[in-house]
Order: sequence, then C-alpha cells, then structure tokens
Amino acid sequence: MSEPAPASAYQRYQPWRRWVEWGSWITLIGLGAIAETLVVGMEMRRAGLPHHPMEPAVWEVSSHLVVLALVPAIAAWTRAFPLHLDTLARTLPAWLLGSVLYSLLHVLGMVGLREAVYALAGADYDFGPWGRQLLYEYLKDGRTFLQFALIIEGYRFILRRLQGEARLLDAPDDAPPEAPVERPERFLVRKLGREFLVAANDIESLQASANYVNLRVRGREYPLRSTLAAVEQRLDPARFLRVHRSYMVNLDHVASIEPLDTGDARIHLRDGSTLPCSRRYRAALRERTE
Repeated sequence: MSEPAPASAYQRYQPWRRWVEWGSWITLIGLGAIAETLVVGMEMRRAGLPHHPMEPAVWEVSSHLVVLALVPAIAAWTRAFPLHLDTLARTLPAWLLGSVLYSLLHVLGMVGLREAVYALAGADYDFGPWGRQLLYEYLKDGRTFLQFALIIEGYRFILRRLQGEARLLDAPDDAPPEAPVERPERFLVRKLGREFLVAANDIESLQASANYVNLRVRGREYPLRSTLAAVEQRLDPARFLRVHRSYMVNLDHVASIEPLDTGDARIHLRDGSTLPCSRRYRAALRERTE
C-alpha cells in the first residue's frame, strides 16, 4: 500500500471549514443587525417618531435572523446556477429570479417573526401596504442577494484554486473535424497558478457535484467542470465503472466490496476510503471484480 500524500493546506482546512464559514456569516450578519438597530433607533429619535425602545431591535434582529437562515438557500441557488462567462446569459436571469424568491421569503419570514413578538407583548404589528413595502424591501434584498452570491462565488473560486482544478486536454489542432475524440491519458490540473498533468490511470474515483466532477487522485480531489456522464464517455470502460448515480471507480484501486442488507454495497479502496455502490450497479461491479 502506497504512503498517503502529505495533507495540503486545503485538506488541513476541511475540519475547520464549517466553523469558519458559519462563524463568518454569523459575525457578518450579527454585526449588521447591531449596526442597523443603532442607526434606526437614532433616526427615529432624531425625527421625533414615537416608538418603544425595543422596536428597532425587534425589527432588525428579525430581519437579520431570516437573512442568516437564507444563506444556505443562496449557496444552493448559486451552486445550481454558477457564475461562468460562457453561461452568463442563462445565469443572470436565474439570479434575478433567485433574488425575487429570496426577497419574498425574507419578507414573509421577518413579518411572521415580528407579528409573533408583538403578539407576545400584547400589541399588533403593521407592516404597511404590502405592494409598496414589497417593492421597497426588494430594492434592498436584491442588492443583498447579489452581494452574498458574489461573496459565495468568490469564496468557492479561492477554494478551487487551493484545491486545484482539472480539465480535459483538448484535441490536437490538426485533428480533422470528423475524427472521434480519443480517451485522454492525462488530465491537466491547475493549482495556485501552476499546471501539471495527472494520468487518467491514477484517478481513483470520480464524484458528481453540481456542475463539476471531483477527480480523486492520491487522496486529493480536483474539480472538473463537466457532467459525470460526459466524463464517463471519455474514460476507459475496461478500467472505470459507474457504481452509483454520482460515483465512478477505478477498478484497479478497489480493495474489497462489502455487501449491505439494503441490497447496496460499500466499496473499499486501497487507500482506505469508501464509496457507495447502489443495487442497480452492484451486479456489474461483482462481474468485473471476480
């Protein structure tokens, strides 16, 4: 068994990743709630508007709590419609629709929270004319959605640079148009401004992830912008096998297969990692490994 590669900065970051991500969002949105509460309170006092001292806090905390709860939804939406120059015409309308849905959820959520708090205090909350208020809130929410979406995309860009991105090598320039595309023997990986080649035979497994396919090589993963079905057509079927809707495996790296009571199976690779094998593909896997 070969020695595992030393952990990269990206791999060392993984145990802390969720803590850093959620900690950053909670800090960012929490500071925003505090700042907005102070600003709204000062503006109402300056204008001489009657209000309970706790009302600005109720308004802003309810709004920012819903914003925090919607961060995973923004992340999921941008994952489904990632920002790329070649798909910009399709991405921008999708982001516009996402901003509208985000605003509606934000308004409904914060109004519901405010009405609940006011009811507990024995008072009524008046949101105002819904048509005008929805437009007013969307002008703010649309900007917030765009800012958060760009932050998430920028963060993913940095992670991909740390992790490294892969792509299929292009066909030779002198190849005739009708020539079939050959199966690549190597993939080009770009990491932190450097490029190197990865042999296709060194790929241990592949996993579909939104608009990317993660190539696992020596314990490290490199995202390839493609679909698993498209990559499957380019790999050697004598060596690579589809074992799940979202996974393929290099048969040379399979150590053992563990049957499960559900009819599925668990694949153990030589490096100690595991992959799922659904019952749909289990028979083909058993035939190829016997």
